[in-house]
Amino acid sequence: MKRNLLLLLISLVTVFILTACGSGDEKSKGDSEDSKSTGSKEVLRVGMETAYAPFNWSQKDDSNGAVPIKDSKEYANGYDVQIAKRVAEGLGMELEIVKTDWDGLIPSLQSGAIDLVIAGMSPTPKRMEVIDFTDNYYTSDFVIVVKKDGPYANAKSIHDFKGAKVTAQQGTTHYKVIDQMTGVKKQVPANDFGQMRIQLASGAIDAYISERPEGMSAAEAIKGFTYIVPEDGFEADESDTAIAIGLKKGSPLKDKINKILAGISEEERQQIMEEAIKNQPSQQ
Repeated sequence: MKRNLLLLLISLVTVFILTACGSGDEKSKGDSEDSKSTGSKEVLRVGMETAYAPFNWSQKDDSNGAVPIKDSKEYANGYDVQIAKRVAEGLGMELEIVKTDWDGLIPSLQSGAIDLVIAGMSPTPKRMEVIDFTDNYYTSDFVIVVKKDGPYANAKSIHDFKGAKVTAQQGTTHYKVIDQMTGVKKQVPANDFGQMRIQLASGAIDAYISERPEGMSAAEAIKGFTYIVPEDGFEADESDTAIAIGLKKGSPLKDKINKILAGISEEERQQIMEEAIKNQPSQQ
């Protein structure tokens, strides 16, 4: 009898211990899952070339507020990156920079590989047929980048480049406006601005078309370069010189981002651009 009673007591104690341990494990597991779900932010994937200083570039470290590039050991920085940081912060999301070739930006947006294009892109009517754009976050004008000691360094007009080999980046309005220049030798479009800087330095081209911030950036980074703001200027629609954030058609983020951009004053935008030009790596 005593033996049976002892066995019963041992069984009850064992069941109690196992039950207590089990509930403790469940509680611990539940706490861990709750922490994971509430502690992590949703990721905002932003596409850019990281090759269009001062708007965006790549660098080796996180200095001056640079952000890691996805699947890379490098970091992205520039005007676009700093604007992207403000947008992500305003949305309460974690910023992720996705390095994407220029021609792949819109397809990546449409396929869902990225959430936004913040890459110095103008909201042209053609692009607006396939994606949406926010309000502008920068407005500029076209300039002509040349060598300081080159034959076109003293040009004043877009018609002072007769015989010049001129190019611009593919898929941009920059390339189209070359047709307004009298007597130039229009070259095949370049893949990116880094390629054009190399071409200009080597003499493969005499000039390339850009926007003023990139012209300023080129002259700052490469001492043998300068840029010309033509007196007569290029004929262009405002949408060709404005820069906005690209979104997938019907994106619910559009209105939210517009509110964030409205909170960045024109003075702040100029300060961000000046810092970008100052902080860009040489030869970018």
